[in-house]
This record gives sequence, structure tokens and C-alpha cells, in this order.
Amino acid sequence: MVGPNVTLDKIPRLDTTNSSVDIDLIGIANNNKNNNETRSAAVAFMSYNTMENLLKPDFFNTSNDTIKTMMSTVISATLPKTTSTKLTKPVNFTLKHIREFDPNGSLSCVYWNISEWIVDGCSVLKTNSSYTVCSCVHLSTFALIMQTSCPSESDSLLDLLNLVCVIVGLVFFSLALLTFALCQWSPGLNNVARINLCVSLLLAHLLFLLTQQFLSLIRPHQVLCAVISGVLHFLFLSGFVWMFIEAVLLFICVKNLSQISSKKREVLSSGFLCVIGYTVALVVVAVSVGLLPEGYGSEQCWIKMDKGFIWSFLGPVCVILALNMILFINIIINLNSTLKNLNAEVSQMKQTKIMTFKTLAQFVVLGCSWILGFFTNGSKELEILFLILNSQQGTFIFLVYCVLNNEVRQQFRKFFRCLCCVKQH
Repeated sequence: MVGPNVTLDKIPRLDTTNSSVDIDLIGIANNNKNNNETRSAAVAFMSYNTMENLLKPDFFNTSNDTIKTMMSTVISATLPKTTSTKLTKPVNFTLKHIREFDPNGSLSCVYWNISEWIVDGCSVLKTNSSYTVCSCVHLSTFALIMQTSCPSESDSLLDLLNLVCVIVGLVFFSLALLTFALCQWSPGLNNVARINLCVSLLLAHLLFLLTQQFLSLIRPHQVLCAVISGVLHFLFLSGFVWMFIEAVLLFICVKNLSQISSKKREVLSSGFLCVIGYTVALVVVAVSVGLLPEGYGSEQCWIKMDKGFIWSFLGPVCVILALNMILFINIIINLNSTLKNLNAEVSQMKQTKIMTFKTLAQFVVLGCSWILGFFTNGSKELEILFLILNSQQGTFIFLVYCVLNNEVRQQFRKFFRCLCCVKQH
């Protein structure tokens, strides 16, 4: 507040955690006269951290059908103990975005009027991905609301396809893990990689699916949303690390294919592989949290795009995909060379078809199909192909390492024979 003897030329900016206000309180005070006292005025500026849960953005009535999102905390400014509350110039509010900004969205500076949000007397001065400056000719309770277009029918069908594909993928991840658990042949290092790959991706896809289904309940709790995005970051990254480990082990296996009769030796222990598989992802997430903790918790409870933070995920993924592609190409070259040296009777048409399918399936298992994600911009066909292939990694793992695995089939034949014997007795 300022009194009759104020010597300031300008009132400093008033700040709260996520907002600030610039108001000409000196000019307002100069317009105030109470008996013989002049230059008296006061301003109160408040911020309500969870008020958007009560004064919801849906109370902003518009003529067009859009999705409305609260982009700021609700703030309030009043002029208490001030005789004349007439503003000498518009008041500017700087509102920090509390949710991820959509460049295609439309922002509105609004104030609360009895039972709804309206825009009368308020306008957007400037905006960027982090904050928006609103200018208003009166004081009240204010907020920033973003409008985005409702999903089209094709987007709804894509969401439905995504839901079905993810559920199918989860079923086959579970079947693959169950098969690995039931078949008690001598486990090699490859099985360790596949089991952990299945566990990481199963948990990641399941958590992502549940988050999207209950997004409206989770989104208001920003801390929970940020924690979920951090856990998803860890699970998907660990999944990619296990894809790389699987690619390395497969490359070693193919490289030694000509020495198939020699005694198998463990190059790396299972424990060491597990340390690599999970520690790398954990270190990346820990460093990301340390550098920019507010980078987690977007509108979809995923990593925010601001300040290039998304590269804390895309960076490691790009490196792993590049290495996996190099290893995959080398695997194909070595496998082709080895098959040419085999007996002609072995290279029958049926065996060739199975080998071709396994090779294509391995392309998906090693995550190489994720490269499609960099080329899906504006192409629905590529987006659908990307969605189907990468949600079905569990399906391909089950087909290649369970259905088409002779050792697994023999184990199940023994299992069913035992069942028949039990029934007969």
C-alpha cells in the first residue's frame, strides 16, 4: 500500500509462485482524495494453487466445441482501503503455464463473473511456451484457459486401434513370460535378456495404458503425474537397453554359429546383465531429474517438450536404435554367409521361410521399427504401422522364442504327455 508521503515513482512488480502483476498503484493513489489526505491506495494480490479444481475451465462457455484446459493458477487482485478503485491504466498479469502448451491451441485471458469465466476487458498481450501476459482493464479473479480442437473421427479410431493393439501386446508379453517360466531348459543369457525385456515393456505399456484411461483423474494431481512420467521414462529406457543387450547377444550367437558343437560358455553373468539393463536407465532418469525436475508431467503425464527435455528420452533411444540397426545388418550378413555354407538339404524351402520370418520378427524385437516414429509426421498410414509394430513386440517375442522354438515345443509335448498319464491313472 502507499500513503500520502509516498516518494516512489513506480510500484515494483508483485510476485507469487506462478504469477506476477504490474499495476499503476501510484496513479491510483494520486486519484484518491479523502478529506485532506491524498495519494492513498492499496493492492492485494493472491494466488490459489488448487482453485482450478473448483472454478473449472469447463465453466468457460464458448460458441465452438473445444477442449478447455486451465493453463495457470487462479489469481485474484483487489484494491482494499482505496476510495476510488478506478484504474488509471490496464493491469498486466504474467501467468506461468502449469501445463504443457499446445502451439495449435488458442489462449484466453478470463475472469470469474458470478458463475462463469468470461473474457470481457481482458486480452493476451504476448505468450510463449512458458508463460503468457494478460492485460485487463479491471480487477477481479483471473486465469488463463487454452482451447484445443476436439479429436476428429479418425483420431478416435486411432485411439481405439491403439487401445486394442496395446492390450493384445500385453497378453502376448504375459504369455511369453509364462512360457519362459514353465519351460525349465537350461537358461542361457539370451533368456535373461528376453525375460527382462518382456518385464520392462509389459510394465511400461500397462502403466501407460492405465494412465491414459484415467488421465482426467490423474492430471489434477501434478506431483502424481510427474512421478508417473518419470517411472515411464525409466521403464521404456530400460526396455531399449534390454533390446540392445539382446542385439549384442544375438550377434555373438550368430557369429559363433559355425562352432555350434563346441561347449557353450557364459561371456557375461546374468547378474551383470541385469545391472547394465537397469542401471543405465536409472542413471539417465536421475540426471534428468537433477537437471530439470519440472520437465516431467505433461498434459499426457509424459515428458514435457519444453527446453528440449524430450531429448533425455530421444537421445539414448536414438543411440540404441542406431547401434541395433548396425548389429541387425551385421547379423543378416553373417547369417546369410553361414546358411550358404550349410548342407543343401538343410536349406529347404520351409526352413528358409521360417528363417525369413524370424529375421523380420527380430527386426521388431530389437526395436528397429521404432525408427518409423521419426517419419510419421502427417502420415496416418505410417502412424498406424508404427503403432501396430511397436505395440506387438510381445507378440513377435512369443512367436519367435516360444511358438517357433523347437526346445519349447518339446518341453510342452512332455508336459502334455504327463497330463495325459495323470488322467489315465
